[in-house]
Amino acid sequence: MVTETTLCYLIKGNKILLQRKSKGLFGEGKWNGPGGKLRENEKPEDCIRREVLEETGIKIFNIEDHGVLNFFKGNELFITCHVFATNEFEGEPMQGREGVVNWFNFNDLPFNEMWPDDKFWMPLMLQGKKFEGNFYFDNYLKEILYYKLDVV
Repeated sequence: MVTETTLCYLIKGNKILLQRKSKGLFGEGKWNGPGGKLRENEKPEDCIRREVLEETGIKIFNIEDHGVLNFFKGNELFITCHVFATNEFEGEPMQGREGVVNWFNFNDLPFNEMWPDDKFWMPLMLQGKKFEGNFYFDNYLKEILYYKLDVV
C-alpha cells in the first residue's frame, strides 16, 4: 500500500527550517521538513498547511509546489511525497512531539543527518525549480540503489 505524504520547507533569507524527527517516529533522528500523511480526501496543499501548523505552530501562506518524489523499497512503491516551500509564514517555530526545529544556512545543510535522497533534489528546490523523482532504496531504507530525477 502506498502512503501519500507532504513536506514543506520554510525559507527565511538564506536559511531553511528543518525538524529532527523524534525517537519512535518514521525517520527518527533525521533532519527533514515538517509534513505528514494525507487524510482521506485531503488535498496535498491542505495537508501541508495543517501539518506545518501542528508540528511547528507556524501558519504558512503562498506555498509553492516543487513536485513529487516517489520512494521505493526494492521495486515496491511505498511513499509518494508532495514537496512544497514557502517564504511567507506567521509565527515562530516551536518544537513539539514530532521533534526539535532549527534554522540552517543553505550552505551548511546537515546532509549526513538527512535522508540520502535529499542531497539530490533539495538544491533544485532551493533554486526554485520543479521536479519529479523516483528513488529506489534497499529494504532497510539506508542506501539508494538507483534514482531518476527530472526537472519539469
